[in-house]
Amino acid sequence: MRKGKVYIAGAGCGDEGLITLKLKNVIEKADCIVYDRLVNENILQYAKSDVEMIYMGKENTAGGKLQAEINNKLVEKGKEGLEVLRLKGGDPFVFGRGGEEIEALVAENIDFEVIPGITSSIAVPAYAGIPVTHRGINTSFHVFTGHTQFNGIELDFPVIAKLEGTLVFLMGLSNPEKIAENLINNGKNPKTPVAIIKDGTTTRQKTYTGTLETIVNTVKEHNVKSPAIILIGEVVNLREKMKWFENKPLFGKNILVTRNREKQQNISNKINELGGQALSLPFINIEYVDFEMPDLKEYSTLLFNSINSVIGFMKKVKDIRSLGNVKIGVVGEKTAEEIEKYKIIPDFYPKEYTVERLASESVNFTKEGEKILFIVSDISPVNEKKYSDLYNRNYEKLVVYKTQKVEVEKEKAEKYIKESDILMFLSSSTFKAFADSINLSENEEIKEILKNKVIASIGPVTTKSIEKYGLKVGIEPKKYTEEGLFDEILTFVDSLK
Repeated sequence: MRKGKVYIAGAGCGDEGLITLKLKNVIEKADCIVYDRLVNENILQYAKSDVEMIYMGKENTAGGKLQAEINNKLVEKGKEGLEVLRLKGGDPFVFGRGGEEIEALVAENIDFEVIPGITSSIAVPAYAGIPVTHRGINTSFHVFTGHTQFNGIELDFPVIAKLEGTLVFLMGLSNPEKIAENLINNGKNPKTPVAIIKDGTTTRQKTYTGTLETIVNTVKEHNVKSPAIILIGEVVNLREKMKWFENKPLFGKNILVTRNREKQQNISNKINELGGQALSLPFINIEYVDFEMPDLKEYSTLLFNSINSVIGFMKKVKDIRSLGNVKIGVVGEKTAEEIEKYKIIPDFYPKEYTVERLASESVNFTKEGEKILFIVSDISPVNEKKYSDLYNRNYEKLVVYKTQKVEVEKEKAEKYIKESDILMFLSSSTFKAFADSINLSENEEIKEILKNKVIASIGPVTTKSIEKYGLKVGIEPKKYTEEGLFDEILTFVDSLK
C-alpha cells in the first residue's frame, strides 16, 4: 500500500503572490487539499484537475470541535496513502494550531512535513507601510493572540505593557477594549500610536490609526470587522511616509478574469502587480484537436483568426518549408506575434480584428479562383460559402481546436460576481458560457447586480453578445487586444480618483 504524507503548510495572507515556491510545488502534486477560510482561493488554481478539495474553514466562533474534525480528516486521508496538503492562512505555527494537527499525525505514525508561511503579523503591517521594527525606534516586536485568555489564564499585561517593542495582536477585534484598558492600566502611555489593519494585503485593505485611548472608538466608529490585526507602537507613525500598496493604480479593485486558464496568467499577474485582485474563474477551455493536414500545395493563402488557431495548426506542421509558397493572413497583433515565434512574418492583417475583414483583405493578396484556407475553432463565425460567392475565390476552413464551455457552479459564479468591481470578457464565447452558468436570461437578481458592475469587453463582437442580455458595457478599447483592454481599464480606474 502506498504510504501517505501530510504537508502542514502556511498560505501566507491575502495576496496570492506571498506563497512560497515550495508550497506551489506541493499544491501542484497534492491528491487532497484541506483548506480554511483565510486562504485566497486563487492559490488553488495551481492544483491538478483531479485533486480532492475539502473546505474546513473556521469562523471566529468555531473552535475545538471543528479542529478535532480537521485532525481526524488529515489522519483519514493520510492513511489512504494520499499526498495531503493542509493549507492554512498565514503560518501554521503562529496561532494556526498546526502543532495540534502534527500531534494527531504522529500518534497515527503518518509522515508529515511543515511548509512555513508568511505570517500576517509582519506582512500586513508591511503592506500598510508600517515596519514592525525600525532603527532608532525599536529593536523588537512581540506577537500575541487577541484572545486574552489561554486555557483560562489571562495574558500577562503587567509584563506586556513594559515591553519597548512593537506589539502585534492577531484576532484582536474580539477584545479591543480589554487590550487597550489593560495596557493603559499597567503603565502603557495612552498616547501610544495604534493601527488597526483590516483585510491586509488584499484590495479591501483598510488602515485606521489612532492611539491606545482612541482605539475602541475607532473600532466602533468604523464598524471594523475581522479579519484584522492591531499594531501598537511608535512605528505606526511611519505609515504616511512609507505606505505604498494603497498607492498602486488598481488598488481597491477586484477584477474578474474569465478567459481560459492557460491564457489568463499574464493578465492576472498584471492586475495583481498594480494593486488589484484578479479573481480567476475560467468559463471556457481550449482543446486542440487531431486533424488530417490538407495538401498545402493546393492553397495560395492561409488565414488564422486567433492565437489558438496558430498553436493548433503549427502542432501538426512537420516541415516548416511546406509553408514556403503560401501567403499568411492573421487577425490582430497578438496572432501575428504568435506566428512570428515560428519565424513566419504574416503578409497581412486587417486593422479591424474580425474574420469578415480578414476575408475581404485576402482579396488584395490573391487571384480569382484560388483556394484559401481559414484555420479556426469549432465555433468560429467563418462563413466560407458566403466569402467564396462574394469574392470569387474558394474559401475553406480547417478546425484545429475546440472551445469548450467550462461548467461553473452557479453559486460560485454568483459569489465571484458580487465580489467583483470589474468583469473582463475577452471573447463572445466566454461571455456566452458565463451567461449559461448563471442562467442569466432568467436570473433577474444577478442581472440587477451586473447593472451596477463595470463590464469590460475586448471589442464590438463581444460587446454585441453582452448587450443582447440588456447589459451595458462600460469599457471597450479602441485596440481590440488584451493589452488594449487592460490599458482602457487603467484609464477608467484613474478617472474615478
